[in-house]
Amino acid sequence: MIRPREFLHAAWRQWRSGRSMSVPALLWFSGMVGVLVAMDAVSRAHTWGNELWLVPPFAATLSILVLLPQSSIAQPIPVIFGSTLGAGMGSAASLLVHGPLYAGCMAAIALVLLDRLRIYHPPGIALSMYPLLLRPGPLFSVEVVLPFMLTAVVSAAILSRRIKSWPEYPRPLESVDGRT
Repeated sequence: MIRPREFLHAAWRQWRSGRSMSVPALLWFSGMVGVLVAMDAVSRAHTWGNELWLVPPFAATLSILVLLPQSSIAQPIPVIFGSTLGAGMGSAASLLVHGPLYAGCMAAIALVLLDRLRIYHPPGIALSMYPLLLRPGPLFSVEVVLPFMLTAVVSAAILSRRIKSWPEYPRPLESVDGRT
């Protein structure tokens, strides 16, 4: 039987031994968010651009890539396709309806569908709600979400191979017989 005090000490030691974020990863995160801020400002300043680029689920995706790079939700297929499909579902629905009730329903539908398709990425669920709440336009998923997710995944993978303090990303593919 574990005593509460022993459990708390063990939990504290485990938490303290956790890996911290590297400086290059923090700089990448900050740079990517900075680019989104700049793109959003440029888009708002010109009449030809009405895309919203400063989207909160993008920061969540970046944090997952930095802090949980080996998790299933951080792998390229769920990040790219889970987010794009979630945003696409919300964009399609926003052509017919909008509002918080529909956004909540879309989140539930996206949760089930992305899980079934094995492309579950939590920010993809949030992105399914976004068009129903803010109506960024019918092409939001392909004009904004897809390019951002591709950029995030590719740049994280490149930096993983170039910077020693960067966590390994993506997780190596397993061969058919289970060896990596």
